[in-house]
Amino acid sequence: MSIKRRTRVREALTSCEVAKEITVMGWVRTRRGSKKIAFIALNDGSTLNNIQIVADVPAFHEDLLKQVTTGACISVTGTLTQSAGSGQSVEIQAKSIKLHGPADPVTYPLQKKGHSLEFLREIAHLRPRTNTFGAILRLRHAMSYSIHKYFNDNGFYYLHTPIITGSDAEGAGEMFRVTTLDIMNPPKTEDGRINYREDFFGKETNLTVSGQLEGEIGALALSDVYTFGPTFRAENSNTPRHLAEFWMIEPEMAFYDIHDNMDLAEDFLKYLINYALEHCVEDLRFLNDMYDKELLSRLNSVTDSDFVRITYTEAIDILNSSGMKFEFPTQWGADLQSEHERYLVEKHYKNPVIITGYPKAIKAFYMKQNDDGTTVRAMDVLFPRIGEIVGGSQREENLQALENRIKEIGIPREELWWYLDTRRFGSAPHSGFGLGFERMMLFITGMSNIRDVIPFPRTPNHAEF
Repeated sequence: MSIKRRTRVREALTSCEVAKEITVMGWVRTRRGSKKIAFIALNDGSTLNNIQIVADVPAFHEDLLKQVTTGACISVTGTLTQSAGSGQSVEIQAKSIKLHGPADPVTYPLQKKGHSLEFLREIAHLRPRTNTFGAILRLRHAMSYSIHKYFNDNGFYYLHTPIITGSDAEGAGEMFRVTTLDIMNPPKTEDGRINYREDFFGKETNLTVSGQLEGEIGALALSDVYTFGPTFRAENSNTPRHLAEFWMIEPEMAFYDIHDNMDLAEDFLKYLINYALEHCVEDLRFLNDMYDKELLSRLNSVTDSDFVRITYTEAIDILNSSGMKFEFPTQWGADLQSEHERYLVEKHYKNPVIITGYPKAIKAFYMKQNDDGTTVRAMDVLFPRIGEIVGGSQREENLQALENRIKEIGIPREELWWYLDTRRFGSAPHSGFGLGFERMMLFITGMSNIRDVIPFPRTPNHAEF
């Protein structure tokens, strides 16, 4: 049984069935013509390209055609024919036109002219109708699908980790609180603190910063799992690289060591890029031509290269001997900044780089310590233009070592009793990593601001739409 009610513009443009009557629906991009004939460019979001509608003006009511302006939503039934003009192989000779929703040509903000990305962020409710954001959103869909396909095809199970959580996986403390308490008059304890025992969950809860800890629970039962969902950081950063709400892909694998982890991350990233190159070439070519002339060559270069693997100590040595004057110092023990990461990738190696063996003092409590007692089996994957795109580690599976580390950095043990139980009962070596989806989308699209690769960006002082 078919539920198809219309022909998508993408299908019509690639159809070989000329002389066939079809119905297309979409939004008018432009309308031009004369008193006798009108040419309407129609797009429904299924493709970058418009389909041309040819309307015999005398055959339609004058009041109807006056409302067929840029931004209006219409449906057209007509005959698909070979196009006599250049730029398209087929067009539609209109027999009937129905107006679904007019758009005032005076106030509609997306007229036929160039618009800055800054302006389009102010009208995020309309920017999906532009070529740029249509391409980005189609790519975002394709990348989402390819992520699920990769893990499914490789035997992983999709685990839904909680969005509301009582734990801070990263220990950063920059979390959005979830509460039903009266913020003007919250209940207090005897010592004057807010009494979260009277809150909805009976304890202090927040929006998650990561699904990793719960992902480990899944891996220590199902072996190979992944999460793909929204995460939140209450970090007051107004930069082109930060969002308060973003999406994370986090696989967790039992019986993987740090080397297995690096192998998976490299294979996964190359798969995603190859998928985009194979299935989204039209949109990628548009973004390459309009925004980043090196986009396609850079995507191909990553898939064709072997990622360089070095230690943190080697990275510091390279940076210190580079002769470069960095804004941030590069002594051993300091975290690497974006400028350091991009130097290693873009200048020194000219290849993606994976760095391992970071100082334990700058990494999270759950990372497995190396035998030297000062470094951990962490890994960061660095990409050109992006810097760190993946962060991960081999997790500490030894109960005593994990308890010692928790005590050392002052995490209340009672908050992680359930996490410690996974090491108490049938612990196993395991590893995982996190890929920020929007960081990946920056690389795939060549865009320079992370606000332009998510439909509705959430940043400090901005929660519109």
